[in-house]
Amino acid sequence: MGNGVTFNLDESSGDWFEFFESEFDFETGEIDFFDPKPGTGKVCIRSASDLLIEQIGKRKKESEIILNPKTRQMERIEYYKDQTQKELQKDSDDRIDHMITGLKDFFDHAGVPIECTRENKIKLSKVPVFDRFLSRCMKLQMNASQEKVEKEEKNSGKP
Repeated sequence: MGNGVTFNLDESSGDWFEFFESEFDFETGEIDFFDPKPGTGKVCIRSASDLLIEQIGKRKKESEIILNPKTRQMERIEYYKDQTQKELQKDSDDRIDHMITGLKDFFDHAGVPIECTRENKIKLSKVPVFDRFLSRCMKLQMNASQEKVEKEEKNSGKP
């Protein structure tokens, strides 16, 4: 094994985050995030970038020829066909299902453990405090990945 970087390529891999609450401050328009409480639940989250690329690749492109008013010539343009509300919702639900790979110590209002099923993940994502948590975790993952790449480039001497 060389001096390279080692990655866990298991599809269900991700980063575990302790659940933390947040609230929207109506005066400032900012979201205030709080520290996780002791014994709180955990969520395993992975990047959805590969799924996004796959979803975009499946979308149908359309083209048409239009007049460019600046050049007065006909030009062919390509664009993705608009998605229906149902297609948009399915893509969103697929991303949530893909991103959340594990739930630990999450319970419903009756105290029953919440299983990590597609249906439950989608229901959780509709709860505002969980949605803000999920967005914050994705941002933290993206920032950590970006910092790691910048550090590796700096250490290797590459621009």
